[in-house]
Parts: sequence; C-alpha cells; structure tokens
Amino acid sequence: MEPELRHRVDDSVATVVVSHPARRNAMTTRMWRELPVLLAALAADPGVRALVLTGEGATFCAGADITTLRDGAEEARRLSVRAEEALAAFPKPTLAAVRGHCVGGGAQLAAACDLRFAEEGALFGVTPAKLGVVYPASATRRLVSLVGPATAKYLLFSGELIDAGRALRTGLVDEVLPRGELAARVDAFARTLVSRSQLTQAAAKEFTAGLDGREAYWTRQALACGETAEGVAAFLERRAPRFGWSVPAPE
Repeated sequence: MEPELRHRVDDSVATVVVSHPARRNAMTTRMWRELPVLLAALAADPGVRALVLTGEGATFCAGADITTLRDGAEEARRLSVRAEEALAAFPKPTLAAVRGHCVGGGAQLAAACDLRFAEEGALFGVTPAKLGVVYPASATRRLVSLVGPATAKYLLFSGELIDAGRALRTGLVDEVLPRGELAARVDAFARTLVSRSQLTQAAAKEFTAGLDGREAYWTRQALACGETAEGVAAFLERRAPRFGWSVPAPE
C-alpha cells in the first residue's frame, strides 16, 4: 500500500488519516508536502466544522520516514514545520486521536492539534536526540506550552517514550480512553464541537494563541451576527442552539 493522506467528511467532521502502515504511518516527504494543501481545502469547505487527525490501524504516526532524512534532512525538516504550522493555524477545532506510537514528527503533529485523545497503551516520544536532529523551534515552543519546560526537556534530552498515563498527567493529552473506546469517544466529542458556536471557537483559538488584540472585534461580531442572541434564546427556551456563523474561507 502506497503511503498517503486519506480524508473523509461526515456530518461536518473531517477526518484525516495518516496511512503508511509498512512504516508505522511514518510521514514521507510527499506526505509532509501534501498536508498543508489538504488542510487548506478543508478549511475552505463551509461543510467542515471540526477536524480529527489519526493514523491507519493501531499506530498514530511514528514520525518522519527515516529514508527521507538520509538524503534530504533539511527539506524534510522544513516541510514538517510547514505542515505543523498549517495544522496549528487550521481555523476550526482540531483533535488528534492517538493509538499506539505517537513519536517524533507524529508527536509534532499531535501537539499542533487543539486537543489530543489517546487510547490506553499509546506511547509518546520526541526523539531527535537519537538521530542528532535539531527539533524545530516552533515545535519546541508548542511542546513547552503543553507540558512545561521540565517535561519538554525530559522528552527532548532523552528521547525516551512515555505512556498515556504520564502524557495525561503532564498535559500532553487531554483524555485517555480504554482500549476499544477511543473511536466512539472522539466521534461523540467531535459532534459536540460542531454543535457549538464557531465564532466562539474561532475567537478562543486566537486568544489561546496569544493573539488577544481583537477581543472587541469578536464581541461586536457575536452581537452583530446574532450568535449571542441565538445562544441566549436557546438557553431560555431549553432547546439546542442553531448557530449560523461560519469561519470565512481563506482569501
């Protein structure tokens, strides 16, 4: 089976699957290059309100395909950063669904998602020290923002793997599910995300990224487009809200 990024859209949830089972879903140079293009298309699709990133079968992603590092390490590093930044900038909620190994570039992608749900038995590692590779500054800062400097140094200095329980305690993942329950929980949570206000989510994504200069803008937007009025009316009428605001397509 050729390595590829597969995707589907079901009920406003886009699912992107890293598929390279021969190498535990390692990312090839072509896959790194294609991910930002795919994300841009999904971001522009008004029918997509949330995105789930996962791996084929029992593994999330074992990182970069080592064969791509032998002759093109710098290109692979540059493309991985571009893909990571595209995922972090995706304008709608993103969730990584992790089974098995989430290592190196796989951890880089998972950390770029808004949320991470893992199955018991999942293993996480940031392994550039095993290869003499410089981990990107952007990925390092993102890791530190999730787990703090001490745990980030532990992972980066040692290249050791940690289990899902420790990943949960350190903030690397948000939920750990028993084996066999990850898919149902991710599906249910994604449905929750798509039922909420996209405007609230878009503003929150900006604020949590440190871009807090547009609070007045977002407040005006919520009032002008009727999102706040609908939310309050739904609460008072004890019904599900019908939010209508959508993230504008990128120019």
